[in-house]
Order: sequence, then C-alpha cells, then structure tokens
Amino acid sequence: MTDRPLSIACLGEAMVELSLDGDIAHLGFAGDTLNTAIYLRRSLPDVHRVSFVSAVGQDMLSDRMVARIAAEDVSTDHITRHADRIAGAYAIETDTSGERSFVYWRDTSAARTMMTPDSPIQPETLSQFDVVHLSAITLAILAPQARAALMSWVPGYRASGGRIAFDSNYRPRLWEDVPTAQSAVAAMWRETDIGFPSVDDEMALFGDADTAAVMARIEGYGVPTGALKRGESGPLPIGARFDATYAPCDKVVDTTAAGDSFTGGYLAAWLSGADQAAALQTGHSLACRVIGYRGAIIPRSGP
Repeated sequence: MTDRPLSIACLGEAMVELSLDGDIAHLGFAGDTLNTAIYLRRSLPDVHRVSFVSAVGQDMLSDRMVARIAAEDVSTDHITRHADRIAGAYAIETDTSGERSFVYWRDTSAARTMMTPDSPIQPETLSQFDVVHLSAITLAILAPQARAALMSWVPGYRASGGRIAFDSNYRPRLWEDVPTAQSAVAAMWRETDIGFPSVDDEMALFGDADTAAVMARIEGYGVPTGALKRGESGPLPIGARFDATYAPCDKVVDTTAAGDSFTGGYLAAWLSGADQAAALQTGHSLACRVIGYRGAIIPRSGP
C-alpha cells in the first residue's frame, strides 16, 4: 500500500476464552478483530502501529485481557474501561476433526456500549487511523443507533483517504433479525476497500447459490480487492482473476481463528506492498500454522 508508517485500528469485541480439554478449561483471550490485530501486529514491520479499539470492564479478567493485548505490542490506548460491565466470554470445545462448538456469555459485554452517546469511543475516534478493520460481529454487537452512527461516518473517512477492511463473520444470534443483518452488511460491503468475505457466512446470510454467486455479489458492491475465503479450498482473489495453488495444511487441531489469522496475514502483506497473489499465499500459510494449534492465539513460536 505504502512505504510510510501506517496506523491501523481493529474495532470490535475482546472476549474471555475458556478452551475445554476434558475437565480442564484453559484461559485465554480472543475475538475476531482482536485475533486479526494480534496476527497483523506479529506479521507487520515494527514501523507500523496496530491498535485495538474496544471497551472492557474494570474486573480482574479485563485487567488480564488488556495486559495480554499489550504484551502482543498491540496498542491498548483506545480500550476503554466500563465501570458497570465486564468483558464477554465464551467456552469452546473442539472435536477430533478440529471442528468447534461454542457457548457464549456476552449480553453484558462492555463492548456493546461503544459509540453510544455516553461512550468515550465514537466514530470520530477512528479518524486518526489510516486503516480501520472491522467485521459483521462488530456491527452486530453495536446498538442500532451506534451502528447507524458508525455507518454514517464511514463515507467521510474514506473520502479523506482512510481505508476500510471488512470481514464477514456472520453470527445470526447477534442480530435483531436477518433483514437487519443483510442491510447492514451489504451497506458495509459498499464502503469496503479491502474485503474478506467468507463463502459460508455470505451464503448463510444472503442465500447465494454457490461461490460464483458470492463473488459476483461482492464485486457488484464495488469491493476492489481482497480475498474470498473458502477454508481448506484456499482463497480466491477479489477484483482479479488468476490461478493459484495453495499447499494443504499439514494438520488440523483447532480451526478457531483460521479466518481471522488469514485476514491478519493478508493485510500485513498487502499493507507492506505485496501484490495480491503474495498476500493470498501469506494469509493461507499463516492460517495453516494457526489451525495446527489449540486456541485462537498460538505462541509466537507456534507450529
């Protein structure tokens, strides 16, 4: 994208992760845009700055969460601490094939207060960043008025040179209803500069018949570049047509954060000036590493 130092914001919800292993629960911290922020930070040259923008509580788990994010060299300057709410949480159980089952506790999540009138986090908070990354989960957790305020801010931000990176991550239970989700997600796709739709999510939300229909709709919105994520089949380029071969992943232990890490790897390569083919390979390779390890965030020396 550019040789100058960039400032990237990842906007969303960080959650307490309880990864179940028999009768033992391993404590971690994750969330789709947080996962992307961490893998983006690990993959980008140090000259660039990655910030996580969210709200958490003032409890001990929120303290640990913020410390963990800071330990990844992701800026926590724009994480606010809510006095009356806590961070959301989820438990995850993975079967022998790496597929996951979740239970969530997020109704009292502090992140749900972002961009409400009393929140320190407003759409204008994001204006200082060169790139803002968010997802359909980000949109879903916001109050309707807050979501509308964010969407109203985006066109002006882009007109001033800012860039929006958007990821599908459709979760039906987070939305008021399907038409609301369709309207909000479609509107964001129309304001997206770097798109990361998932075939499964897009088909579930919009009823597309196949991959070609998803691609046609996404490109029809005007998304100029990015990747259509297809899991083990490998990604397809948005806005271009070329053949690519992706090495199969050596092992699948846990598919948590596969798509989030792909997005982080792709964004890091693209923002560093790589072409689309190289960015696709970078994202795919990183996702393969991540799914070879249990949990959303692998150790820095992970497989």
